[in-house]
Amino acid sequence: MLDTTDKKLLTLLQTDAKKTNKELSNILGLSVTAVYERIRKLERNGVIDRYVALVNRDKVRKGFSVFCHIKLAQHSRDYIRVFEAKVTKLKEVLECYHVSGDYDYILKIVVDDMDTYREFMINKLTTIEHIGSTHSVFTIGEVKNTTIVEV
Repeated sequence: MLDTTDKKLLTLLQTDAKKTNKELSNILGLSVTAVYERIRKLERNGVIDRYVALVNRDKVRKGFSVFCHIKLAQHSRDYIRVFEAKVTKLKEVLECYHVSGDYDYILKIVVDDMDTYREFMINKLTTIEHIGSTHSVFTIGEVKNTTIVEV
């Protein structure tokens, strides 16, 4: 169970994981050792999964975001297994969710532009067996994008 200090620590780390234990200890009013031990405990328990750098997609020419809805031709175990194995290998796909409703999957795809997306669709995504249909939604603008999970 997370106490109030663990929750504050997690919020601080999610905001800036490069803060030193000394900086965190000053903010939280704890010793550096206490902060270190709390972080290690959160890591050991799997609460902190990993540390990453968040890349500005526009700066690396990946600012064109698309949400692609996928419907499989049939909802069988084999079709699901094949689709999931292949879609996870596509570097343009940042996220893939198996969902309920009219479609089976929603993919978050980032590429350079519309032409690049068209090439991705033709040469990569639609070559995966058992896709019955796709529906693409192009983002006009990003209103909110956060990685901070409120605890």
